[in-house]
Amino acid sequence: MRLLIGIDDTDVLGAPIGTGRLARMFEKKLPDHVRLWGVLRHQLLVDARIPYTSHNSPACIAVDLEDEELIPELIQRVRDHIRLLASPGSDPGLCVARADLCTPAVITFGLACTQNLVTQDEARTLAAESGLLLEGLGGTEDGVIGALAAVGLTAYGWCGRFLEFNGLRDLPDPVRVDALIAHGLLPVALDQDASVPPSQALIETNGWLSPRLWGGRPIVPVSLEDGQWKALGKKARDAEVAE
Repeated sequence: MRLLIGIDDTDVLGAPIGTGRLARMFEKKLPDHVRLWGVLRHQLLVDARIPYTSHNSPACIAVDLEDEELIPELIQRVRDHIRLLASPGSDPGLCVARADLCTPAVITFGLACTQNLVTQDEARTLAAESGLLLEGLGGTEDGVIGALAAVGLTAYGWCGRFLEFNGLRDLPDPVRVDALIAHGLLPVALDQDASVPPSQALIETNGWLSPRLWGGRPIVPVSLEDGQWKALGKKARDAEVAE
């Protein structure tokens, strides 16, 4: 089964560990027989009325496991991880849900958070009605909103950017198309002709791949520019302070 772990509001301005990085770091603390599928960053509404840190972007850790008896240990480990690494003064929230039990209402909530203001009460009421674990782990506990939204948006399957997937950051630059596919990443051309990148073609990443969650799987958007395939959405690693 796939378990979705949403976290948000674990940092403050200037913190050395942002929410995205904190989520990625949890891979090393997974119990035996639990495998990381991916870590996703989601973008919520940016509005002056929302007390976000810098970008209002929660994270979702998606893991695969076969034994439900591992879930309580997994939840406790992620609680301890957040409490250990969350910045003083932050307002962390945690949501845990089985992907196959995320209702349309949970997905609708996640989509609403990208466009509208929502409240803690709305998040907590929906989580209780849907049977999802949702809890605050400090401060005002405002992070419960983004944590639930991250779960809903990941279950939706058509938004978000992968911060980690199968050793994503260890891939070479440039990388062959067939190597990407073998890695579980599908390159998709975003050009007028919807070209198909040949399996032996090289894709320039500029040291940074940003797969999207499209159709429930990681997709690498690419474009053909002057005869060279290039990955879209690239940015310098040292600019990713929070990720």
